[in-house]
Amino acid sequence: VQLQASGGGLVRAGGSLRLSCKASGMNFRINAMAWYRQAPGNQRELVATISSAGSTNYTNSVKGRFTISRDNARNTVYLQMNSLKPDDTAVYYCTTDWRGVQSWGRGTLVTVSS
Repeated sequence: VQLQASGGGLVRAGGSLRLSCKASGMNFRINAMAWYRQAPGNQRELVATISSAGSTNYTNSVKGRFTISRDNARNTVYLQMNSLKPDDTAVYYCTTDWRGVQSWGRGTLVTVSS
């Protein structure tokens, strides 16, 4: 399984970014996907998940601001991030569990300036 994340960058507080993660080497449409993030000095934390059926869950700190979605035709999961805050600064990773093996992308850096 390979996961290639992109879309990070530098944005001012209140701005928006959309992250993408393209998956290969797996049957994407039947697998749940997730986004995690890791800020400097912090542990990696779960941000959002999306099931194969499209059900979503979010950590409390991003509810109402972030939206996870998927395009099965493109084997891609997205994370739309609005109303960004400096506390959202982190490396964002997409991940999935395929046949009992957790796979991670390389991560994409999001920096939110105040």
